[in-house]
Amino acid sequence: MKESTSKIRLMASCGAVALSLAACSSTGTTAGGDTSGSASGATVAGAPSWCGTKKISLGLTDGFGGNSWRLVTTAAAKEEIAKCPSVTNFTYADGQGDTQKAISDIQGLVAKGVNAMVVFPDAGNAMLPALRSAFKAGVVTVPYRVNPGGTAKADYNVWIGADFTTDGKNWGDWIVKNLPDGGNVLFLSGPAGNSQGVDELKGMKSVLDPTGKYKFIGQSPFEVTNWDPSKTQQVLSAAIAKYPKIDVIVSDFGPSLVGALPEFEKSGRSIPMIATSDGNVLSCFYEAHKAKNPDFKLMTVATGNDNARLAVQWAVALATGGKTPSDDVFKAPMFEDSVSSTPHPVTCEKALPGDIYLSAQMAGDAQAKLLK
Repeated sequence: MKESTSKIRLMASCGAVALSLAACSSTGTTAGGDTSGSASGATVAGAPSWCGTKKISLGLTDGFGGNSWRLVTTAAAKEEIAKCPSVTNFTYADGQGDTQKAISDIQGLVAKGVNAMVVFPDAGNAMLPALRSAFKAGVVTVPYRVNPGGTAKADYNVWIGADFTTDGKNWGDWIVKNLPDGGNVLFLSGPAGNSQGVDELKGMKSVLDPTGKYKFIGQSPFEVTNWDPSKTQQVLSAAIAKYPKIDVIVSDFGPSLVGALPEFEKSGRSIPMIATSDGNVLSCFYEAHKAKNPDFKLMTVATGNDNARLAVQWAVALATGGKTPSDDVFKAPMFEDSVSSTPHPVTCEKALPGDIYLSAQMAGDAQAKLLK
């Protein structure tokens, strides 16, 4: 997905809503906007409470937008934006995995005069100077999901994180329950240094390390994949060849594993236990391969596409004078467990594309239409 200056259609529950991407000048948004949760102005009738009456332009940037998870997450954000008619102009930019481009995208939005921006800062601390610069320029600046460092109200308005440490603990608890004698754990995450992977590892280690039974193998603190399916396949294939014993694979982007998992079968080994995030392609792969792989057990947490919705709500509320949400952390629940079927069994929707996420608020068929 590339930055566009043409009109873009945003799906909403009431139908398609078009937002012009034409840039407009800033209309007095101040840095360090109120994040207390109180409304600073009237809200639009029929709109959510976080939608104030002040007309704004809004930008959304990704450090990397080139996989299905990002497509659905971006669509979720656009769907949320479309609920507020006060957002009259919208611009999207994809950093394409290039940190310098992601920085330039933020600078470009400031130059265009957006009033607010929501940023997925994949590169972590490397993005902080650009975020700070936008904030100081008077743009409501809301990074989300990956922690860029810095301090709210000094470097940006608010960071809308996710509870990744709890994801790691949930994976760890499941590993202890289903592999009680211990084993080798291979952990894959996104770009080097990203806070999501660091927090997940912290959560896992808090559960696994005290037992003394589990050894983390591979690059420390995690194998770097950039959340890119092609790179993930390369990394995992290399690990399969290098390590004769992998008891558990943990990944924070489960669908990206599918391309390499058949390498276990080709080498006469069972696919091991997997603790990860959900995706229809992974669930369908499990259903197709579980019978021939006695060690293959699967547990997923909700993949978190809707983290973007919460970030949008905050940015729009602060810029339009709406009421800020009560939460500033997105909490993703456990989703599937092939062993206990709690809270859900592994579910494959064969009639839908693999690149959808059944844990997301957006319906599976709507995701399917988006991906077409």
